[in-house]
Amino acid sequence: MSLPNFRSLSAPLWVAICTLLLASARPAPGQTLVLAPDASQAMQKIYSGDTPGAIALLKTFQASQPENPLGFLLEAEASWWQIYCANSSVKYGMIDAWKRGKKPEDESYLALADQVIDLSRIQLEKSNTAEMHVYAGTGYALKARLFALQGENRAVARAGVSARTEFLHALEIDPQNADATAGLGLYNYYVDSLSSAVKVLRFFMGIPGGDRKEGIRQMQVGIDRGILTPVEMRFYLAKNLRNFDFQYERALLVAEPLSARYPQNPVFQLLMGNLNAELGRTENAAHHFRAALETSPHADCPFCPRCEARVHEIARTFLETGR
Repeated sequence: MSLPNFRSLSAPLWVAICTLLLASARPAPGQTLVLAPDASQAMQKIYSGDTPGAIALLKTFQASQPENPLGFLLEAEASWWQIYCANSSVKYGMIDAWKRGKKPEDESYLALADQVIDLSRIQLEKSNTAEMHVYAGTGYALKARLFALQGENRAVARAGVSARTEFLHALEIDPQNADATAGLGLYNYYVDSLSSAVKVLRFFMGIPGGDRKEGIRQMQVGIDRGILTPVEMRFYLAKNLRNFDFQYERALLVAEPLSARYPQNPVFQLLMGNLNAELGRTENAAHHFRAALETSPHADCPFCPRCEARVHEIARTFLETGR
């Protein structure tokens, strides 16, 4: 078999061949993050409600890759779900983790978020990549969540703006990055959902504005094409459609895959029960509240007894009273 004479190829054909080779070497749009198997497995455990199992995996991952922000980011993510569950309650008929002030365990969570940011910065000094900007932005977003729970509004604003900046940097490098798009969408939605009084304060603080509709579109990008964000964005989009827009039917459609895919996660079952209750679907609501009661707590988890107690109290209250 004779080899082709490459010198005989025309210039346009050379350009076409090179273009195809370069295209095949690039990540697909929105797929610029590639997770190691341990990280992917840890994420599955987090969203299945097994946060202690996830953290155990992540400790090994961190030991093997101490310079990689991802292991610490996912540990903070696992810790957040423990905090969220342990502090959930019912207010205005909605199940959520409402403001509760500062607690001693917050420091270790914030330290993890800061470690994510610091490690991302070190990597960015070596190479300016969209991936590291996404990790840095997520680190700031993790801090914003806890500051919101603590009622520290100015700290929320500062962390949120820093997260937005990092996500924008990521999109400058990779305009198709779905995880950066989703993070920006969460910022856009929340900022545009602020009360009029807070929006005036936002103006004087110089906080960039948002766009709720664009935020929803961007969050949907994370659901459809994200690597880190599909579950997060689905949960927060459903919760936000309920809390701010009172679109219970739409929120239910967004949330349904969460409880279907992760039936052992009590937080997802409570959300589904709450949404069905709002829609007057008593039997469906009861099904999800009973499912929440049947989820099993995990050993060696300091938050799990508190989480289990909160889940049982909320689910039983709804089952007994219908609200």
